[in-house]
Amino acid sequence: MKFGMDLFLVTFIVNANCCAAIYWLGLTVKGSSVGWNQTHHCKLLDWLAPDQSQLCRRNLELMHSIVQAAKLTKNTCQNTFNDMRWNCSSVEKAPRFTPDLAKGTRESAFVFSLAAALVSHSIARACSSGELPSCSCAPAPAEQAGPDFIWGGCGDNLRYGLQMGSAFSDAPMRNSRSGSQAFRLMHLHNNAVGRQALIDAQETKCKCHGVSGSCSVKTCWKGLHDINHIAMDLKTKYLSATKVIHRHVGTRKQLVPRELNVRPVRESELVYLVSSPDYCTHNEKHGSLGTQDRQCNKTSNDSGSCNLMCCGRGYNAYTERIVERCQCKYHWCCYVTCKRCERTVERYICK
Repeated sequence: MKFGMDLFLVTFIVNANCCAAIYWLGLTVKGSSVGWNQTHHCKLLDWLAPDQSQLCRRNLELMHSIVQAAKLTKNTCQNTFNDMRWNCSSVEKAPRFTPDLAKGTRESAFVFSLAAALVSHSIARACSSGELPSCSCAPAPAEQAGPDFIWGGCGDNLRYGLQMGSAFSDAPMRNSRSGSQAFRLMHLHNNAVGRQALIDAQETKCKCHGVSGSCSVKTCWKGLHDINHIAMDLKTKYLSATKVIHRHVGTRKQLVPRELNVRPVRESELVYLVSSPDYCTHNEKHGSLGTQDRQCNKTSNDSGSCNLMCCGRGYNAYTERIVERCQCKYHWCCYVTCKRCERTVERYICK
């Protein structure tokens, strides 16, 4: 009994240290109900790294953006992976995470990189929307304006978002108590990959000015793509992530590909240390909820197909009647009338 309790405590401490950098995702639980106008609010979430708590106390106005980023990280991750065996259930009960996130898996690489990207994204957007007194619109781009437009408008302040976002996201990984050096290097690398995906997600947005919409003058600025675009980019990197080990290269240890014949790790690719479970069956030790009772797509050949989702166990089919509004008409002025339509759909659920 004592051995079992000791093992539990060791596992708990390791998980706590390794996931410390994303404990702020737990702000989804109570962060929205706080005004974030007093420094004692920074004690709301236990186990924030000292540097994160200090940033909170010195920049209280940022916390609304960080709370928003926590919500977006959780929802976006689950939406992005809803068609795969691992459906981001690992963050469902943040700040209590499943063990797979504490082991340096491919899934933890995605969660850390997405969280790092979205905290910077939220801060950059908050600057341009006027929500933060400490920043404003981004400066005009250094590149030359085109022949048919001028730089203007209010661009998302990516520089400030990256500065404050990296200070918050990376702080725990600078602390030797946040897991092994290999683990910390892995997540510092993946955090940087997430922020690079954000940088790559900049686009030129424009607005026309002129009589009757003639667009005689066009004003443009640099803005960020929506978060789904960034998440899909990181999902692609997740699917092609490189397994690495921590070994000496010259006089210091670095993360290098586990396979000796693989090229060096690129700054744009996610890395992981430990292979993931297959997520087919329920296994709390490995952080797998299994795919039993998950819905699948009978006609698909991708990751959401019944063959892959159900791991060869088969599936049950059932029909469901859906009642919805249809044939809606707008009447002047100003109301809409609709008919009620029924249709039958077939659902497939993994055994």
